[in-house]
Amino acid sequence: MQKYYLCIDLKTFYASVECVERGLDPFNTNLVVADPTRGKGTICLAISPKMKMLGVKNRCRIFEIPPTIKYIIATPRMKKYIEYSANIYGIYLKYFAKEDIHVYSIDEAFMDVTKYLKLYKLNPIELAKKIIKDIFKRYGITATAGIGTNMYLAKIALDITAKHNPQNIGYLDEEKYKRELWHHKPLSDFWQIGRGIERRLNKMRIFDMYDIAHTEQKRLYKEFGINAEYLIDHSWGKESCTIADIKAYKPKTNSVTNSQILFEDYSFIKARLVLKEIVELGSLRLIESNLVTDTISLYIGYSKNIIKATGGTRKLSNYTNIYSELLKAFLEVYDKTTDRSIPIRRIGVNFANVIETENVQLSLFKDQKKIDEERKLELAMCSIKNKMGKNAIIRGMDLEEGATTMMRNKLIGGHNGGE
Repeated sequence: MQKYYLCIDLKTFYASVECVERGLDPFNTNLVVADPTRGKGTICLAISPKMKMLGVKNRCRIFEIPPTIKYIIATPRMKKYIEYSANIYGIYLKYFAKEDIHVYSIDEAFMDVTKYLKLYKLNPIELAKKIIKDIFKRYGITATAGIGTNMYLAKIALDITAKHNPQNIGYLDEEKYKRELWHHKPLSDFWQIGRGIERRLNKMRIFDMYDIAHTEQKRLYKEFGINAEYLIDHSWGKESCTIADIKAYKPKTNSVTNSQILFEDYSFIKARLVLKEIVELGSLRLIESNLVTDTISLYIGYSKNIIKATGGTRKLSNYTNIYSELLKAFLEVYDKTTDRSIPIRRIGVNFANVIETENVQLSLFKDQKKIDEERKLELAMCSIKNKMGKNAIIRGMDLEEGATTMMRNKLIGGHNGGE
């Protein structure tokens, strides 16, 4: 049976939500979503379609918008965008079982529609039109759709083909893909080919998908290793991964990472306080997930004008998720490796080689009663935070000057949660 996938994208989602909330038409309104408190250098999370028509690029910075353009600036409201996204997911569930839906991002989702075409007595394009119309009627958000005979082709149909279709729908099968897009440029328009990969391909005198498909495979594997397999398959419009495969996938990663980009340059002492906060968040995350670690890593990035980074990795004497033990190790690495004369702008911590708590053998050299008491205390903190909010219970250090935990607890994905 021939398979068919939809890939639906909510057009300029954040900006469209802000326009809809104001009773405005995104295609006739100049609006950008950005946090004005971060200055003219802040990145616009989204711009309205009208701004794009005026030549403003998505993800631009405020100062890059021509002064002749008058526009509304909307502070990000991540809670509101998540609410809209969840409601639109509800529309997808009207048509398809959740097992046949893969949410790719807050504004994009894949659907395996193969078995539903006969049910609804519609072809893929008719079904896509029906869903797009439903989304707009219910929430005022314009959607675009890519249709493909595999997930890759559905995504490419969305990203490239749908843009040139007045109905905002694109369709590709393998033959149509080769016929219409083998010579499409630039390569970075294609899913999973970034600017860096494009430059490496160009150095090999490879400029389009036809070139990839007809290049000696040994050359590609030598340059890209195992990733050459994806480039080769995609150059022919092939993709073996299905939504069922994604649902069944279990990640092999065994690490937990937390990082923070500071809003301004921090001194060695102030950044040390933020490190303590980040380690606490990581410790609570490990405890809540019933995980322990025996290896920690620290990354310190300096002021944006300085290309430098320090840090290091430390093997612990035992597996743990206890804040006091983890903090001691991180501070030792921080104090030993951090340049105290340069302002700090980024802090990253990593808890590696994590395993489930049940798999850890108790140590004869540790005060197990004291460890259990501290773990119970931190579990109680997790419970309170989950029920009453992240700022319902905090440590005294979170009230010190330069602390960021309380502020960041109000953010979603690093942005203002809004109301």
